[in-house]
Amino acid sequence: MAKLFEPLTIKNTTFKNRIVMAPMCMYQSDQEDGRVTDWHRVHYPTRAVGQIGLIIVEATAVQPQGRISMRDLGIWDDSHVEGLAEIVRLMKQNGSKTGIQLAHAGRKADLQVPIQAPSALAFNEKYQTPKAMTPEEIAETIQAFKEGARRSKEAGFEVIEIHAAHGYLINQFLSPLSNKRTDEYGGSAENRYRILREVIDAVNEVWDGPLFVRISATDYTEGGMTPEQYVEMAQWMKQQGVDLIDVSSGALVPAQIPVFPGYQVPFAETIKYETPIATGAVGLITSPLHAEEILQNGRSDMIFLARELLRDPYWAYTAAKELNADIEAPVPYKRGWV
Repeated sequence: MAKLFEPLTIKNTTFKNRIVMAPMCMYQSDQEDGRVTDWHRVHYPTRAVGQIGLIIVEATAVQPQGRISMRDLGIWDDSHVEGLAEIVRLMKQNGSKTGIQLAHAGRKADLQVPIQAPSALAFNEKYQTPKAMTPEEIAETIQAFKEGARRSKEAGFEVIEIHAAHGYLINQFLSPLSNKRTDEYGGSAENRYRILREVIDAVNEVWDGPLFVRISATDYTEGGMTPEQYVEMAQWMKQQGVDLIDVSSGALVPAQIPVFPGYQVPFAETIKYETPIATGAVGLITSPLHAEEILQNGRSDMIFLARELLRDPYWAYTAAKELNADIEAPVPYKRGWV
């Protein structure tokens, strides 16, 4: 059996294979109320029919001012649970495990409302300058992540991923490039990590399933975070009960990024072996043989696919043929599979 199609158990959840649909913003909540639409009801279950082991729903805002855009999904209100539960049910019908990424955009919120961040620094000239958060506002946001986790559990999700990457709020606190605070949430690595520590602790009060954290392992800018610095933070995450680090990179500040197939895999490898902790590899992984090489050589534990699953929802069938692996197909699809 190809390793890509080996089951993986984390806590008491078993994933039928190592293929993960990475969370990607869809911007399809067209009433600007954060609710699930017909787009989501089609988009996510299609990938479940395609035999993806774990599908992580897009960045879902824990506060309305934490949306990346007005058309983002939300989980800041109990009224959001019903729609999310529906897409969970549809995904589970076809054997996929289900996850959700809890997020807050911070200074990268493209909204016509006041926005918040660790420090009053704009991402670039196209974004508004945020207000530096007060300790009370930080506490409210931590509570919002906790409530988002509670609603995620009510909706039936099996995995939560905390979004601490791509220049969004938690990432802004973690990096000295965007965090210029002088209180207990700024300065040393321990202080910059504090908000993530408190978010993880708060989530753990209401959540007992697999817990992932997405990080940007490097800022690609002098004075920013590096994979080696994230090893220390990953060790703290592991101590707090985080099960897997989804290792991405960049997007905290404008920077030139050298992009090529698998360009982020070495970061996942570093985090995996130096922490040690389970990792997910992501970043222009499109070939089944490439995915298999990453797993066979122990460079990560799961393969996160993003744009490739926009191009081909049935990538897993192609991969199974290429790797000579046996996988189940829904009865209506079997004639196309054999």
